[in-house]
Amino acid sequence: MATRWIENNQTSEKFPFWTRANVGEVLPRPPSPLGWDLVWENGVLPGWRDCGVQRLGFAEHEVSQTRPEVVGLFGGYAYLGATLNRVFGHRAPGLTASTIDDAYFGDHPDVPPITIHDWWDAPDTAEFLGNWMGWVMTTTEQPELESDRDVAEAARADRPDYGSMSVAELAEFAHSKIPDLRRMFNQHIHQSACATIGPGVIGAVAEAVGDPTLTLKIIGAVGGVDSAAPSYVMWDLSRTVAASPTLTAMFGAGTDTFAASLAASDHEDAATFATAIADFLQRFGSRGPNEWDIHSHVWETKPELVFAAIDRMRLTGDDQSPLRHHAEREQERETIIADLTEALAEDPETQGQFLAGVSSAARFVPGRERSKTSIIKVIHEVRMATWEIGKRLVAAGGADEINDVCLLFADELDQAVSDPPWARTTITQRQAHYDHLMSLEPPFIFNGECPPIETWPRKDARSVDMLAAGATLQGVPGSSGTYRGVARVVLDPGDPMALDPGDILVAPHTDPAWTPLFVAAGAVVVDVGAALSHAIIVCRELGLPCVVSVTDATKSIPDGAEIEVDGNTGAVTIISTP
Repeated sequence: MATRWIENNQTSEKFPFWTRANVGEVLPRPPSPLGWDLVWENGVLPGWRDCGVQRLGFAEHEVSQTRPEVVGLFGGYAYLGATLNRVFGHRAPGLTASTIDDAYFGDHPDVPPITIHDWWDAPDTAEFLGNWMGWVMTTTEQPELESDRDVAEAARADRPDYGSMSVAELAEFAHSKIPDLRRMFNQHIHQSACATIGPGVIGAVAEAVGDPTLTLKIIGAVGGVDSAAPSYVMWDLSRTVAASPTLTAMFGAGTDTFAASLAASDHEDAATFATAIADFLQRFGSRGPNEWDIHSHVWETKPELVFAAIDRMRLTGDDQSPLRHHAEREQERETIIADLTEALAEDPETQGQFLAGVSSAARFVPGRERSKTSIIKVIHEVRMATWEIGKRLVAAGGADEINDVCLLFADELDQAVSDPPWARTTITQRQAHYDHLMSLEPPFIFNGECPPIETWPRKDARSVDMLAAGATLQGVPGSSGTYRGVARVVLDPGDPMALDPGDILVAPHTDPAWTPLFVAAGAVVVDVGAALSHAIIVCRELGLPCVVSVTDATKSIPDGAEIEVDGNTGAVTIISTP
């Protein structure tokens, strides 16, 4: 057991309900001490609280200023404070606590019953939120969102020479980004809340006309989704590889040797491609697996992740262009909107609400992804500054890997650099504790007291029976369409080599490191996820059927089985097994 680790939250009667839903995608692993200090404890959580108090109607006294109950740490893992989400649903006009539960959990059997307490009722808040929802449905300008984007772009463009800075300067630089993170996360939570309103209005109209599947088709392919942009650029890079025998041969030798082969080649194709990769990493290098924790490698620090995705894409035919799929979905979307608008012509009020919902969804669904992209760019500069300290720690013998510095707390950095033996001992001890946490399966939901960590099962001890032909798993529909193909269970986005063009990607969770793999896939199935999860938004943009929150899909769907994915209903059916 580590002598010091991130402090756990204390449970309370006021906030009893906690879940790994949603936050399990953002922080799938236990957060690192330094990442928690510099990004979450002082940036993300206060920004989340700011949004609740300033924009979503919560009173100052309702949410703690110290470790606000929006997200908590239990057993070293991050949990979403689901009680506050229920309260928001209870107070917001047109929503209920059950509406929020349905969006996050579907029909998950472990969701505790809703008990409405006196403090949930706040008539003034209902009026406040009614005005806010009116703004969400009518506004056309988002200057704050665009300003944050400019700040994030400048953070990368104006990156200082970290190698010339002292340890104290590097630490001060990392701390200087906390106000930006706090402000940007306030914006991100606001965009996330706004992004639920338009789709809710569209959903009500779709239900009324008897076809609820229309909602997913209308809010898909809206364009301008920043998280999909890297996939489009990677596709172009994959076409360059497919057209070049030189580059094709380099990839054929293996993605682990590709960087060295590219650097050693004097071929014109190699030089051009190297320039394109450098530009890609300049623009998108902040993205990657577990990107919210500065402990993790991202595309800039581990370009092999990019090469692995391009390698899968290069095998795909030109007819599978994501731009082509997007255009097809966009046309379908415009046709549905036009047909529904005409069908509502005799009910001008409903027609107006419907069109306002369409406009709002087209504004805020991409806005949510843009706000996230801006934050991730700033987090990455915190990563690069602190990893420079890690580089010096490795040189002094205090650590083996540069990112080991993230196993220290912010107030320990000076001591670590001045006393490398202490740093090595501390890092070794904490790595062992981190590995222990990683071996455990945290409860998905708890209500009241979190089960003691000693009772959590080991991930490798829990067995799930493989499904046979005819069996069906039920998840949450994310992106419309039906597709039948070969299931490929991929557990690491850096090792997707079994995924052939047209296969169905079955993944434990997704973040931007996964989404380039979507381009080669025919459909996507994910163990976890919610209505606005990253996988859903990008699949809609790329025109892929997607089902999320398919519990234990990666454990129960046989790799190589033929399956059918119904993105309209959320059903995943085993057709045949290998």
